[in-house]
Amino acid sequence: MLGFHVLTLFPEMVMQGLHTSILGRAVGKQCISIEAVNIRDYTTDKHGKVDDYTYGGGAGMLMQAQPVYDAYLSVARKLEGNPRVIYVTPQGKTFHQEMAKELAKEEELIFLCGHYEGVDERVLEEIVTDYVSIGDYVLTGGELPAMVMIDAIARLVPGVLHNDESATTESFHNDLLEYPQYSRPEVWRDKRVPEILLSGNHAKVDEWRLEQSIERTKRLRPDLYEKWAGRNVTGVSKGVKHQGVKQQN
Repeated sequence: MLGFHVLTLFPEMVMQGLHTSILGRAVGKQCISIEAVNIRDYTTDKHGKVDDYTYGGGAGMLMQAQPVYDAYLSVARKLEGNPRVIYVTPQGKTFHQEMAKELAKEEELIFLCGHYEGVDERVLEEIVTDYVSIGDYVLTGGELPAMVMIDAIARLVPGVLHNDESATTESFHNDLLEYPQYSRPEVWRDKRVPEILLSGNHAKVDEWRLEQSIERTKRLRPDLYEKWAGRNVTGVSKGVKHQGVKQQN
C-alpha cells in the first residue's frame, strides 16, 4: 500500500477531491491511503497565523517555517525511514509519466502545498527532497497540483485500477498517444465504427491501433513521436504492438 500525506491549509479540498471515484474505491480496498494534515493546526500563534511579511520587502505574505516543519514532523515521526517530501512549485522539475512510475514505487509520499508567495526557504531546505511542477503557469496554491500528481501516481499502484493492464497500456506508456476508441451503437450520426474493429481479427486490430497511435502522435505531439521513432526505427514494419489509454471514471 502507498500512503499519501498532504501538508495543506485546505485539508477539506484535498480529501473531498481524492476520496471519490477510483481513488475513493482504492482507499476502501486499502491499496492506498490518503491523509491531509492541516498546517494551521501546528502554528504557535494564538490567532492561528501561518504567514508573515517577507524580509527585504515585496508583495504578498510568506508561509512561515515553524508550522510547516511541525506539520511535517507530525507525519514523519509516524513513518519508517526518510520519506520523500514533494514541494509543489512552478520552480520544480516538470511532472511526467516516468516520474509518476518512479514515485509509485515508494511506500510513503509527503506533499507540501504552498500558498501566498510560497514557503520560507529554510524549512524547504530542511525537509524537501523533490521540487515538482505540473506546468509553466502559476496557481493560487499547491493543492490542485498535488491532487493531479497523486491521481497519476495512485493509478499505477497494483489493485487501484479495475483492470491492472490499463496502467501499462495507456498514452505516454511507450511515448505514443492513445488510438481512437468506439462503443455502441455501430452507427451514430452517420458515423460508422471502423470495420476493422468489428472483424474479430485481433492481430489486425492491434496493427490498426498501432498505426492510429503513430499517426495521432506524429500529428498532435511531434516531440513524443520523435522519441518513439528514435527507439523504434523498424518498429512498424515488425508489427510492434501498442495498446492505447483506457479512460477510467
